[in-house]
Amino acid sequence: MSVLATLAVSATGTPTRLNPIQLFLDADIVVQAVMAGLLLASVWVWTIIVSFTLRIARVRRRCASYEAAFWEAQDIDAFQRAQAKADIASAHVVSAGLREWRRSTNGPNIDREGTRQRLAQAMEGAVADETDRLANRLNFLATVGSVAPFVGLFGTVWGIMNSFFEIGAQQNSSLAVVAPGISEALFATAIGLFAAIPAVIAYNRFSHRVNALEGTLMRFADRFHATLSHELEAA
Repeated sequence: MSVLATLAVSATGTPTRLNPIQLFLDADIVVQAVMAGLLLASVWVWTIIVSFTLRIARVRRRCASYEAAFWEAQDIDAFQRAQAKADIASAHVVSAGLREWRRSTNGPNIDREGTRQRLAQAMEGAVADETDRLANRLNFLATVGSVAPFVGLFGTVWGIMNSFFEIGAQQNSSLAVVAPGISEALFATAIGLFAAIPAVIAYNRFSHRVNALEGTLMRFADRFHATLSHELEAA
């Protein structure tokens, strides 16, 4: 006997409350497949929620520490070489700016206005790359949040259709015949909502955090751009 079956029969006699495991075991194979898929999606959603919460906190902490040390550094190139192996978003923005600075100021004739524009574009591109990389897994949350209720509804519709088929086969429309199948069918919608609700909340919350981090990186890039512009005027 499987673990699910053992748990389902742990209570004997007439049930006094809903038994989710028994509802799953008694459901049609199609409804079971829908429930299983939604449960797996829910597990993956919570995995993303936990991992992203830890990740965004780590990224913000590293960026704050890096930026504080960056503005105190006397030699930016030496400081950046010391941070070469660190996977820090702010450091990647600085690296993009320094690369463009070296390319644009390498020749004898320096186009100051063109250099300023290229520096801004390079660092803005680095900020976009960092935020896109950070928000990459959030698409799954958006997908689950929008699709899971409809997947659960499909399981519900299928289960109700199966219940009506049983009514026709048994030629008995009593509530005792209809109720179990409808309960199993509605359970699929409940699981769909169980997967979708935290996914939508987490997606909205994490999108706000990513946007806030993007704003922080852009302000840092603007300050560094202003520093390089002063150097460019003095060149």
